[in-house]
Amino acid sequence: MANQTTESNQLSNTQTYGFPIYAADWIPEETVRSKIDKDQDNSEDGGDESSSSSTSRSCIVLAGGGGEGRSGIKNVIVICRVDLDTKSLSEQPVSNACVSDLYIFQQICILKDHLLQLGRIVLGTDLPYRMAVHPRGGGLVCALPNSCKRFDWENIMSPREGDQGGEEGEEVIKELKDVGQQLALAFSQEGSVLAAGGEDGTLRIFEWPSMKTILDESKAHASVKNLTFSESGKFLVSLGGPLCRVWDVKASAAIASLSKEKDEMFAYCRFSVDNAGNEVLYIAANTERGGSVITWDTATWKRRRSKLMKNYSISAFNVSADGKLLALGNMEGDVLIIDSTKMKTHQLVKKAHLGLVTALTFSPDSRCLVSVSFDSRAKLTVIEKTPEKQGVNWLVMLLLCVLLYVVSYYFLMAKGIIGKENSL
Repeated sequence: MANQTTESNQLSNTQTYGFPIYAADWIPEETVRSKIDKDQDNSEDGGDESSSSSTSRSCIVLAGGGGEGRSGIKNVIVICRVDLDTKSLSEQPVSNACVSDLYIFQQICILKDHLLQLGRIVLGTDLPYRMAVHPRGGGLVCALPNSCKRFDWENIMSPREGDQGGEEGEEVIKELKDVGQQLALAFSQEGSVLAAGGEDGTLRIFEWPSMKTILDESKAHASVKNLTFSESGKFLVSLGGPLCRVWDVKASAAIASLSKEKDEMFAYCRFSVDNAGNEVLYIAANTERGGSVITWDTATWKRRRSKLMKNYSISAFNVSADGKLLALGNMEGDVLIIDSTKMKTHQLVKKAHLGLVTALTFSPDSRCLVSVSFDSRAKLTVIEKTPEKQGVNWLVMLLLCVLLYVVSYYFLMAKGIIGKENSL
């Protein structure tokens, strides 16, 4: 029975959703509670709410699809429930209903006696290649092939009965219309600033939600690959080509350039905070020898140290909310979680996916990690706890040493090994 339970848990923490997944993120908890849990409570007709603890009230949003090809794979945005009590993800929709270019629907699935809710938006030929979730429940922004659209949580999670169009639930952002493919999107920590980086190398920064332009730099990079805001929101780091550039958001100006060394190819950048409360910048790079994580001082913008992982090609990277862990995915489908202080392996999930890991996202409480891939799978990995080491009580050690000395002395004196003239 125990073996069956273990096998069941291993299966339920990985789900296949039927489309290549490019982006993943957690939905803010206040949004989950106000929208999804309200519907769940109504469906339970006032039942015992203790069956769904606050720890299980989590949802993730996934985006991806088949692009403009004729593969039959739709381009979609999926919302699925994460149950941390059972360490499981909600199953894929089983409905085969015909859908229009934009049709919102929801389905309640039963999994391990927990109600798990899932919503889906089906897009026509537009592939949602990149995505940014607003940290305060203000919906999400998706980068489509030529424009960016904003999607509202209210309409995604609670569509009106008979709603076939969903026009009120999504809108093209006019400042990001017909601007080409955006390869990177990011909100500042408090959600007041949005940054977008284009395939053409243009970096745009806006106030949110007014969309007042803060910066519009057409030659920021040859192509913008990744973006990250500092915890304070003062700095934005953009990555593209051989350089990382540091921007002062308020001043709307670049203040530093971070150069690669030797054969490094910068891939991802993330800000975090160390144990002392100081901001730190991580850059994940690939080299001929393997993947490397470089730590940068945000006061001097100089390198602190780097950690090389031999024969590990990094395809995805992220940092936990508490700053204690780094997650890396590779081309072979492995997921590696390392301690950010010691830069040592904390957890390794071999063959988490059948191929390249496309995105990694830690839960807001840093208790678990969701990884996604081209293999259409999402995997939930619960972070293993590190056994706490008991500190040494030096006072007790000193008393034990004194006691040992006294006992040894009287023992040697009783045996006549030392004379009474040497007594204490």
